[in-house]
This record gives sequence, structure tokens and C-alpha cells, in this order.
Amino acid sequence: MTTSTPWPEPVSRARLHVVTGKGGTGKTTVAAALALALATGGRRVLLVEVEGRQGIAQLFDTQPLPYAEKRIAAAPGGGEVRALHVDAEAALLEYFAMFYNLGFAGRTLRRMGAIEFATTLAPGLRDVLLTGKVKETVGRTDEHGRHMYDAVVLDAPPTGRIVKFLDVTKAMADLAKVGPIKGQSDGVVRLLHSQDTAVHLVTLLEEMPVRETIEAVTELAAADLRPGAVIVNRVRPPRLPARSLTPAAGGRVDASRVRAGLTSAGLDLAPEDVDGLVEETVEHAIRVLAEQAAREQLAEVDLPALELPDITDGMDTAALYELAEALVEQGVR
Repeated sequence: MTTSTPWPEPVSRARLHVVTGKGGTGKTTVAAALALALATGGRRVLLVEVEGRQGIAQLFDTQPLPYAEKRIAAAPGGGEVRALHVDAEAALLEYFAMFYNLGFAGRTLRRMGAIEFATTLAPGLRDVLLTGKVKETVGRTDEHGRHMYDAVVLDAPPTGRIVKFLDVTKAMADLAKVGPIKGQSDGVVRLLHSQDTAVHLVTLLEEMPVRETIEAVTELAAADLRPGAVIVNRVRPPRLPARSLTPAAGGRVDASRVRAGLTSAGLDLAPEDVDGLVEETVEHAIRVLAEQAAREQLAEVDLPALELPDITDGMDTAALYELAEALVEQGVR
């Protein structure tokens, strides 16, 4: 895992930034912060979610998002972030109206439950509809031929499902051979397998998320999908000198020295409080060593790496801007 160029030029040229990660790593939060960072300096960015959780609305403390692009935040330097909640059923109705002129029939199908039947019969269709809408926003242009969005950030499904979600080639192999839906899926394939798309992986410095990240990188490469960067979330600084970590993790913490240090700082604590601090010191050392081991594991994937600090006061809009600023400082543009 390299850190000399956290956000290299090839990644900065991508127009679709797919953000994935193991559940619980803060994937949606990182996607939102990335959208704010990419919008910094006057750019327009679209933040898209496809999992039906309305996580973006919760982060930005706004009403649940409709199936429409809505401005949700301003970015430093005059930029803006818009958000879109893509619903598979709404996307299918839109698809019928656009390609088959079946707007009224689509509404009838909705009442009949045929849409649920169709996506159950052909599970790959759902992902094609969702990614197809994302592709449309990436390629959309104005009357002057300029792209409507400088970048699109997709809060994608977690790492365990990301390759299946993005690799619509297999999903559509037996579903459609010709016609509009074949053209739609082909366009999605071209975008997702091009240099215009980068898949970023969010992880924590913990064994399970790191292992799943490494496996996902291998699966992405095998599917000819381009990994972008690893974004390590909730990074906490070590509080002990490096030379003290191993002894402290082994329980070798001198309580008398801790008490002397506290006394010299003007703190006179009860013995049980000192014992509690010693126990916390041991736990801290164990955690730091485990995080160092996780970093060494991540080095195996040899991808650009960015780090985001642990926000201890809770996640709100102000914290999102703080994370976005941290990304900008690491070269995100």
C-alpha cells in the first residue's frame, strides 16, 4: 500500500467513483465526504445511493431523497453536491417510458406487481437498472456538450457483493441478446470497465475489514474492474512511543511510574483510578500493534492509500466537511 501519492493522476481523471467497503466501515460516510472533496473548487458532483437505506439523507440531516437529483450541500470554492436515491422500480418505469414508450403501461405493471416479478425472475435486471441510471448521469451533457456533472460518486453495495453488482456482463448474458436493454447493459459495461471508473475500498485497521478488502481487490482485478484507492477510515493516533508498545502490550506497565507522572502533572488519583489507566494503556498498546499488523496486510494490495481520522464527537454535517478537507489535503481533486 503506497502513501507517497495518495490520489494519483489516473484516479483523479475518473468520472465515476464507486465506493464500497465491508458493512460497518463507514462506507456511506466516506462516499459523502469524497463527494464534498471532489466538489471543492467550484465543481458539481452527484452523490448516488442504490441500497434503499436513505443513508445520504440521514448524513446530511435532510428529508428522504426522492427519485430525483436534489442539491444537498455546498462545497468550498463554490462547488455543490447533489444527491440521487435510485430505486429499482422507479428506474424500471423510467426505462419503459424511455425505450418502449410504456409510461402508462408501466404504471399498470406497478400496480400488478409485475416489476417485482420481473426482477425476481431475472435478478441481474435489478443491478442493470441501477447501474444504468448511474451511467446515464455520468454521460449526461448540457446543450453545449459539457458534462452536467464533473464527477459522480456511487455509494455502492458492500465488498461482498460489489463485483456481482458491477459485472453486469454475466448478469445479462442470458437475459437479453438484442434490443434496448442489451444496448443499455453494453453501455454500462463500457463505462464500468473503462478508465472513467475507479472503485475505492473503505476499510478499518481491523482484521476482518482488511481481509475482505484484500479479497475484493483480487476479485475486482479478475473481473477487469479497476481498483482506485484504499481509504482507511477512523484512524486513531498512537499515544505511546514506539519503543513502549511491545512491553505495554505484554502487560509490562509500571504503575508507580504512571503515578509519579500524574503527580508531577498535579494529579493525585486514587489507586483504583491508576489501575484503570494502566489497564487502558495495555489495551491501547494491543490495539496499536494490531493496527500496525493490519497496515502490513494492506501493503499487499499495493494501491494508493488515504486516511481519515476517527471523529469522536459523532457524525454530523460539520464532521463530513472535516473529512472532506482531510481528503483534499491528501490530493483528492
